[in-house]
Amino acid sequence: MDEMPTRAQVRAQEKSAGPPVARHGRLKRRHPLRTVAALLVGALAVAGVSTAGVAAYAAFDVATSLKPAVKLVDSKGKVVTPGVGAMDGAFNVLLAGSDSGGGNAAYGDRGEVLNDVTMLLHVSADHKNATVISFPRDMYVAIPSCPDPKGGSYDAMSRQKINNTLSYGGLACTVLTVEKLTGLDIPYAGVIEFDGVIEMSNAVGGVPVCVAGDIFDPYTGLDVKAGENTLQGQQALAFLRTRHGVGDGSDLGRISNQQVFLSSLVRTIKSADTLANPVKVYGLAKAATSNIALSESLNNPTTIASMAMALKNIDVSKVVFVQYPNHYEGDGVAPTKDAADLLMQALKNDKAVTLTGDTGVGSEAAPSDPGATQAPAAGATPAPTDGSTTAPTDGSSVELPSNVHGQTAAQVTCSKPFQD
Repeated sequence: MDEMPTRAQVRAQEKSAGPPVARHGRLKRRHPLRTVAALLVGALAVAGVSTAGVAAYAAFDVATSLKPAVKLVDSKGKVVTPGVGAMDGAFNVLLAGSDSGGGNAAYGDRGEVLNDVTMLLHVSADHKNATVISFPRDMYVAIPSCPDPKGGSYDAMSRQKINNTLSYGGLACTVLTVEKLTGLDIPYAGVIEFDGVIEMSNAVGGVPVCVAGDIFDPYTGLDVKAGENTLQGQQALAFLRTRHGVGDGSDLGRISNQQVFLSSLVRTIKSADTLANPVKVYGLAKAATSNIALSESLNNPTTIASMAMALKNIDVSKVVFVQYPNHYEGDGVAPTKDAADLLMQALKNDKAVTLTGDTGVGSEAAPSDPGATQAPAAGATPAPTDGSTTAPTDGSSVELPSNVHGQTAAQVTCSKPFQD
């Protein structure tokens, strides 16, 4: 294996060979890409607000930027067509992050199209809780028979890594696989590629993230210092892609590192500074619709707006990011059935979930000094800074076991540099 390039070598290469992301395209066989579904909660939270402060032309411009829709089917091959009023109650949205690069020459030539990020958003029927589940890319699952976009169908497979589903049968196959795994109905879905992450971070003027120590990852081009860093553009993308730079260098560490970014993104989007700025709101909506291929059921500004209205008043302390329960097995990971069943049953019963475990190997609680946390929203319970959560006392929440990792959007956490 080649030696890891030094910081000086990388910067010399940057001057002659262009942006660091292109290098990753040449190294992808050894260091698989991971982008992020960064607007799963964020874009929906602002899309419905855009009509309040943005001109009619802007709303029209956003609508016309929608990408061609993707057709979803149920297990019997019937096209999924949710009716009017589908937002009255609980709903589920899946967002897959593709590593294809979308034809952007800056990211190199990629022969495979893998869903290196798969996230599921569940919103409770009373619209007071949102749970975002990250599925590890290397988790072995059963893949059901999936429709071939060119006609016919693919055979079912009993055990394959979940990130193969996008290349196997497209977005519809990823949705069918997650439905089979979780037992939840998923009528809405989308695929986001590199540029979507870049444009989302640019639209909000950068996302502040805490880093517990200097991180330099030559494979993604990430170069951040200890403390708070405001990331946008390619550095934001590099932060979300990095695996070798954080935690124990594993894909699971990358999930918790991404949740550092996602929680901050949600806090940024839901802040008064963003929602009161029509330019930022419009930019977010435009970034979302221009860079996501949506399912037919979601490829409608009215549908997105109705989801946004359901999400916009959820307190950040009630937005929970959770890693799908798993454990190491062979060359990947496998679902941890008991914990996964508890999580899924809670969502089916419309219960909130409370985390009792830590944030994961890629992150840690932020320092508990006054400057380390943001003021909670009016009426909200202040977020703890020790990595713990406080369970409601009214019995409305289901406690997840300590081997399930994640955080709320209210918790301010820091990314942990890679350690052997």
